[in-house]
Amino acid sequence: MTITSPRVVPSIVARAFVPTLAVFGAAVIAMAQWSKLAVIAVVVVAVIVSLIAERAAPYVPAWNHSRGDSARDIAHAVVNETSTLVGVLAVPYIVRAVPQVASWPAGLPFAVQVLLAVVVLDFGISFAHWQSHRRAVLWRFHAVHHSVKRMYGFNGLVKHPVHQAIEIFAGMLPLIVVGLPGDVGVALLGLVVLQLLLQHSNVDVAIGRHIGRWWALSPGHRLHHLSRVPDGDVNFALFLLVWDRLFGTFAEPASISVGDGDLGVADQPSYPSGYFAQLAEPFSRR
Repeated sequence: MTITSPRVVPSIVARAFVPTLAVFGAAVIAMAQWSKLAVIAVVVVAVIVSLIAERAAPYVPAWNHSRGDSARDIAHAVVNETSTLVGVLAVPYIVRAVPQVASWPAGLPFAVQVLLAVVVLDFGISFAHWQSHRRAVLWRFHAVHHSVKRMYGFNGLVKHPVHQAIEIFAGMLPLIVVGLPGDVGVALLGLVVLQLLLQHSNVDVAIGRHIGRWWALSPGHRLHHLSRVPDGDVNFALFLLVWDRLFGTFAEPASISVGDGDLGVADQPSYPSGYFAQLAEPFSRR
């Protein structure tokens, strides 16, 4: 009888994780035209799959264990994603109220419309993110996201509501003024959540040599969360690292090792860890 090596399952999970979430992304696009609840269901299942994969093939095993931050991270996720969902559902009404500067290419296949929206949104959010590391007033709010001391799926949703609003405004405004359809907005929201999982997951993913140089996945995004300056001022993009090449901030995913103890806010090692304390921190005199 052949005994399966204990390394087989982690190896399979490491190779299958990114393709599996890509399939979930395709499902989001397919469902968005028909049912918002179906899109939510796909995203919820993807979150569960991500959490299971982190335990089967962790990049840093210690990151799978709560450090008193799980309830806080869930609070950030619930508040931020609920507000984002409400905003997306309001897109058709906002579009009607805002003067249109051009017409949305509704004649294109739906999947193409979604991918076009992803590119536009990605540039706006990536630019706002990049500037948030260069403008003190923006950094005060963005620092909440960088205060995490471990990386796992929910970290992508740890954001100060003010900074999330800034990023959404930067990414969505160009789409709103050209009449973004509501169903495209729903697909866009689903894809953003899946992408945040891919960026922040604690899965030791095995991907092709070139994919991680263009798609903003966890191996490259972990560098962005390094507390060391300027090592962490790289790889700002949400989806496509082409923007970092444009900004001059691209770093090879394997160029620097990242381990437990390497994350956080460099000049505030004792950054507040409670949810309400983090909401208040940007307004403090520090």
